[in-house]
Amino acid sequence: MDLDRPETYAAVDAAGMLAHLEALPRQLEDAWALAQQFAAPDRYGAAESIVVAGMGGSAIGADLVAGLTADSLRVPLVIWRDYGLPAWVGPRTLVIASSYSGGTEETLSAVEQALAVGAPVAAITTGGALAGRLAAADHPVLRFEYPAQPRAALGYALVLLLGLLTRLGYLPDQTAAVRAAGAAARAAAARLGPDVPVAANGAKQLAAALEGRLAVVYGGGFLAAVARRWKGQLNENAKHWAFFEQLPELDHNAVMGYQFPAAAARELLVIFLDSPLLPARLRLRATVTAELLARQEVEYRTVDAWGDGPLAQLVAAVAYGDWTSYYRALLNRVDPTDIAAIDYLKARLAEAG
Repeated sequence: MDLDRPETYAAVDAAGMLAHLEALPRQLEDAWALAQQFAAPDRYGAAESIVVAGMGGSAIGADLVAGLTADSLRVPLVIWRDYGLPAWVGPRTLVIASSYSGGTEETLSAVEQALAVGAPVAAITTGGALAGRLAAADHPVLRFEYPAQPRAALGYALVLLLGLLTRLGYLPDQTAAVRAAGAAARAAAARLGPDVPVAANGAKQLAAALEGRLAVVYGGGFLAAVARRWKGQLNENAKHWAFFEQLPELDHNAVMGYQFPAAAARELLVIFLDSPLLPARLRLRATVTAELLARQEVEYRTVDAWGDGPLAQLVAAVAYGDWTSYYRALLNRVDPTDIAAIDYLKARLAEAG
């Protein structure tokens, strides 16, 4: 596969994932406009804690929001990836169910428990059983339409939640931040898109560097959840082994594991996510961690975010990973949209009832 021949991409990208990568700026802007229409009873803005229940591509937007707003959100925010809910959830907890399809069984389970304990519940979804259940129970639904795999609708998962929390008064207005994020996403497409040759395209270069290697993505601060997004995109789009670690926690354990097995050094590529907006101490830790990797001859690369403000830089870093995973899918000659293994798992679960 020659990445500098975009006309050949469709032979592998049969379902058109490329169009979704290019649509990210529009997703962000459309989602913000849609979120401005959300309305809910007053008690939805008076919760003492918030739980976002979701899985996979429907949950990653909440991870990104949690990392972005850790220093500004006025109540605790927990992302719940499981059946049911924590035992402490009750009438003073806002439960937000995020499910692209509206049919995610873990999320539907969480909704039933939330309704049973009298929690205010809202949903972010395209429809399905989730929308029907909450409408029947007279709870609000923030509904959107965007035909794609959930991971390809990240602009909605991210900004609809951000907008919902803003509308309910948990966050200050984010209009300028969303506008800057859209600009960062457009810049990512201009820098990393198909027409930019390998020689000038960092995402294409990084995708090529992952040939025959496991990816380990490091991120800290508001980029920690972005590292998780990179991992998921390399898994789902490229069908590629990938893992993520969070700074500063990894400096208290992972750095001790660089020695063995010695052969792993030749099979790993560590990717640091960096931003000038991260705390200086955290960036210093990344620098010293890179020195430790170099001592063990483990190759690493650094991806620098850009943009006006944390949300813009978060989106730029996300887009960089999305483009990298897309090019890696092409190099692996796998359709980035295909999820055969997940479909098989769901079918086997359905057989069991």
